[in-house]
Amino acid sequence: MPVGTLATVKGVTAAQLQATGAQMVLANTYHLHLQPGEEIVAEAGGLHRFMHWSGPLLTDSGGYQVFSLGAINRIDDNGVSFSSPRDGRRILLTPERAMAIQMALGADVAMAFDQCPPYPASEADVEAACRRTHAWLERCVASHHRSDQALFGIVQGGCFPRLRQESARAVASMDLPGIAVGGVSVGEPVEEMHRVVRQVGPLLPDARPHYLMGVGTLPEMAVAVAQGFDLFDCVLPTRLGRHGAALVGGERWNLRNARFRHDHTPLDPGCPCPACSGHTRAYLHHLIRAGEMLGKILLSLHNITQLERFSNAMAQAIREGCFAEDFAPWNPDSPAAHTW
Repeated sequence: MPVGTLATVKGVTAAQLQATGAQMVLANTYHLHLQPGEEIVAEAGGLHRFMHWSGPLLTDSGGYQVFSLGAINRIDDNGVSFSSPRDGRRILLTPERAMAIQMALGADVAMAFDQCPPYPASEADVEAACRRTHAWLERCVASHHRSDQALFGIVQGGCFPRLRQESARAVASMDLPGIAVGGVSVGEPVEEMHRVVRQVGPLLPDARPHYLMGVGTLPEMAVAVAQGFDLFDCVLPTRLGRHGAALVGGERWNLRNARFRHDHTPLDPGCPCPACSGHTRAYLHHLIRAGEMLGKILLSLHNITQLERFSNAMAQAIREGCFAEDFAPWNPDSPAAHTW
């Protein structure tokens, strides 16, 4: 899922996004509550109409942003009180409030309000966050009453196997339409993240979609898909694009580099995106060096397209029964692994 935090994937229109092959977009409850406010989105007829996106939408609960971005005044079993980074006003976010905001936004999938512990954190602190997350999940379920919106629970537990196992079983027992794994890609070593994915994936119910939150590089997705994960989100494609970087063949190319100045070939001849089908590496190099907005937009579209094509290729390989063979080079344990 491309990340459209404030009801927009940065620099990209909904029509352009659809052309990349993107099927689903993530928006963020925390940020949309602060600006423009869920009541404005509801007045527009919901998030789909507000951002002119006809495909599925998922809203994160805002829990991660509260704990990572907000100036927290207090956290207890009721919820989190924090100061708005926009105007300093005090806001109390509870599981019930998070559900009310997401129901007003009207996305197809709402995420339960959870406590995402930082990395590193002690086992005692992570265990307390897990217990609170599970209690908040029960309150989210009780207060969520929009039948056209699926509610996903979130597994926490940090890098502690016992806590991950307990959390996976607790969330799975709620029998929700989908289940997510959070608290990964928050600063832990990539080997730890892979270990968590390999441990938790087999514990999740087969009949429900599995969502690995905040993950979006090719090796990370390949490892997770091998463990049964279906959904991912990451800001990487557009963030790289805005900084002049392109994803080509599993590598990260800096288009500012002088080696592209006289290169009049397509960025990636096999890619159907606008950056590759109508422009050259030299032109993209020029746009980035000149600080032109078009360069950032084209590279963002290209990077999103790359991840969508990779995801589609994995899905096709699964259907054809050749995933393990075709995607072995993307396994970080393989000597042939690509790196970004």
